Amino acid sequence: MSLELRNVVKQVGAETHIYPTSLVFERGVFNILLGSTLAGKTSLLHLMSGLEKPGKGEIWFDGKNVTGVAVQKRNVSMVYQQFINYPNYTIFDNIASPLHVAGFDAAEIKKRVGSLAEMLKLTPMLDRKPSELSGGQQQRTAIARALAKDADLVLLDEPLANLDYKLREELRDDLPKLFADRGCVVVYATTEPGEALLLGGRTAALDKGSVVQFGETGKVYRSPDSLLSAQVFSDPPINVISISRKGDVFETAGGLNWPAGDSKLGDGEYIFGLRPHHVTPVKSGVEQLEIKGRVQVKEISGSESLIHFAFAENVWISQVRGIFDLKLGSEVAFYADISKGMFFNPDGSCVD
Repeated sequence: MSLELRNVVKQVGAETHIYPTSLVFERGVFNILLGSTLAGKTSLLHLMSGLEKPGKGEIWFDGKNVTGVAVQKRNVSMVYQQFINYPNYTIFDNIASPLHVAGFDAAEIKKRVGSLAEMLKLTPMLDRKPSELSGGQQQRTAIARALAKDADLVLLDEPLANLDYKLREELRDDLPKLFADRGCVVVYATTEPGEALLLGGRTAALDKGSVVQFGETGKVYRSPDSLLSAQVFSDPPINVISISRKGDVFETAGGLNWPAGDSKLGDGEYIFGLRPHHVTPVKSGVEQLEIKGRVQVKEISGSESLIHFAFAENVWISQVRGIFDLKLGSEVAFYADISKGMFFNPDGSCVD
């Protein structure tokens, strides 16, 4: 079973929301749409579900062309970031609602709801109304209802976005397990690169309505096809700088240079990218490049610090564990692990 998009396009008036897109999502794999707000994730989900029809292209499911088939005629479930449940129904009846529509008898409904409630830790709440539940419990109810329908296609549109950190962590761990043996195609939309990495599976990196890379999640992260793909998969934003190779040395306009070592890149101009967690105010490795920068912004969150610093004409970010309450405007030495960097051509394409 698979869901296939064949050169689908979505336009609203003169605006193109989805540029020609071809993707194949297989069952048994957690398929992820990763991109910022307005990247096109929800638009693609609406096309996949049948809520909207593509202006061009076709959508195939399980070997059948379903382009234009209404959502009511498809066996599809959707879970949104808002806690969408029937407010006047008990949790039991919320979960059971698709089973009633499908015509299951009372004994089978009780059995299925009981099993799902136990799986999603909702058993003590079955007689309550949604308003009596926490946000996490309400979202678990929505997920249980999606599972109860036994849909061929399950679409999850940032389902954890409105939950607190602890609840996100719990549900993020559970979701792949919940769908592992369902035999359905699962597509999960998120704005968070870290969430995509934790969920695994396969990821389509999206930017402004275009898929810039699609493949095994870890590979898309570690080996981006382009600078744009690396930027989609970096939060905080990836640090970049223009460099040139001259003989045995890499040089930047800001006066930084480091040995080219065994790099196979030829002499010429490149863009160098380095994710913020490879830049720290603490020296710890022999391959680290020292960068003297002036602190512009500091963000301290829990046990992590984000420090924005300027050097030459560049502004980079350091992401480091621990509390580093550096004085704004002060000049600080940062250490970049150059061995973890990525090289791109000046136009942002991948270096062959």
